[in-house]
Amino acid sequence: MIEDGKIFIGASRNPDDSINKPEYLDLKFGNRHGLVTGATGTGKTVTLQVLAEGFSRAGVPVFAADIKGDLSGIAAKGEPKDFLTKRAEQIGFSDYEFDQFPVIFWDLFGQKGHRVRTTVAEMGPLLLARLMDASEPQEGVINIAFKIADQAGLPLLDLKDFTSLLNYMGENATALSTQYGLISKASVGSIQRALLVLEQQGAEHFFGEPALKISDIMRTSNNGYGQISVLAADKLMMNPRLYATFLLWLLSELFEELPEVGDPDKPKLVFFFDEAHLLFNDAPKVLVERVEQVVRLIRSKGVGVYFVTQNPLDVPETVLAQLGNRAQHALRAYSPREQKAVKTAAETFRPNPAFDCATVITNLGTGEALVSTLEAKGAPSIVERTLIRPPSGRVGPLSDGERQQVMDKSPVLGVYDDDIDRESAFEILAARAKKAADAEAAKRAQEEAAEQQPGSTSGWSLPGFGDSNDDNQGRGQSRGRSSGYQRETVVEAAMKSVARTVATQVGRALVRGILGSLKR
Repeated sequence: MIEDGKIFIGASRNPDDSINKPEYLDLKFGNRHGLVTGATGTGKTVTLQVLAEGFSRAGVPVFAADIKGDLSGIAAKGEPKDFLTKRAEQIGFSDYEFDQFPVIFWDLFGQKGHRVRTTVAEMGPLLLARLMDASEPQEGVINIAFKIADQAGLPLLDLKDFTSLLNYMGENATALSTQYGLISKASVGSIQRALLVLEQQGAEHFFGEPALKISDIMRTSNNGYGQISVLAADKLMMNPRLYATFLLWLLSELFEELPEVGDPDKPKLVFFFDEAHLLFNDAPKVLVERVEQVVRLIRSKGVGVYFVTQNPLDVPETVLAQLGNRAQHALRAYSPREQKAVKTAAETFRPNPAFDCATVITNLGTGEALVSTLEAKGAPSIVERTLIRPPSGRVGPLSDGERQQVMDKSPVLGVYDDDIDRESAFEILAARAKKAADAEAAKRAQEEAAEQQPGSTSGWSLPGFGDSNDDNQGRGQSRGRSSGYQRETVVEAAMKSVARTVATQVGRALVRGILGSLKR
């Protein structure tokens, strides 16, 4: 029943409940994205596990968030249970065998998996503003902050770097506003308060180094299986905005770093976005548009994106239209919105003359779904009422001891578990502040000494972290200048220091690509 180049999903059945035919997902259409929907308890997680196992067995790496902890069992060999063997017999799955799959556990908090981080610079201004739920004026200040950091050679690695830069901007708002536009101290203060809230919610664990390398979620094991990266998200879900922003950032990184591959025989990576409604809830229009762009374009990078959510209405129509492989579990239709969701789900399938989709959706049993996948020439197949096959891995979570055993054998053991705190914006700005303070103290001492000498004058400087005319002082010209001399601006002084700080710059530009770029 298992065929090369295809993932066995289950078997469809006729209106009289007899088995019709096996249902497959063709690997060459695996990067055309997909959707798994259904009410709580209808079997979405098992369907996700079946798909993840199928991709892994075909040598395709998988990334998936584990909301409830149930998906962790995929790392252990399945165990014979009545409901599993019964389903295998029911669909004629004679090749059914238990198996375990290579898994790397990740966790933003480092408790149930290896630490996963990114830098503030890699996150970019748009996603950072989304994470803080910033207003339009605040988003403008965030964009300016990234621009200043880029020009002044200030690596933004963690939240304390960004906080230090905001402090600098607040103290020098008037001077910087002449160069970049209005920098409101009120907006700076609001952003600082939002950062404090993020820190209290645990976001400081997400920012820093070593940052996640995309290559580490695109591994294959020694037996040729694709590694399944499982993100522990039970604690992360307490901050839904951070969860959604993290997964969106990861999609952005995949789009930025992976080369174009066209239409490969199988995906290079499959990405499961569970609780997908969190991505789109209250999202600004520009963000939804860019998500649509990424979903449309990332398939050419060989990446398949599969949204998992309760209601098809959770996904905007512009994104929904790009999801060719679908599994619709049961929906309830008690409220007007639920009835609309049933109607929407039914209308997105290629009709089957044997039954009415809208009626069947409300009557599906647990582990049963309406399934339609792309077939010859990329056209959707006729929707079929399908009994989902039983997984080969364990159904249910691992124990803490079993999880630790998997982590102890992980190919990334020791790579991400310890923080690295190298010189960045926080240290650079602190050093410049100290230098400016020392220079101010020396100037005051000179002025006090000069006051006791008739006819002497004292110099002046603009507030900020610019150079203190060290060259002139070294040549004994620390006294006053002619009134026609114009001192360089704060920003010009900061840019002048780029050459001295280039060794500390982040390896990529601070202005990000399609999701993290500055709004124009």
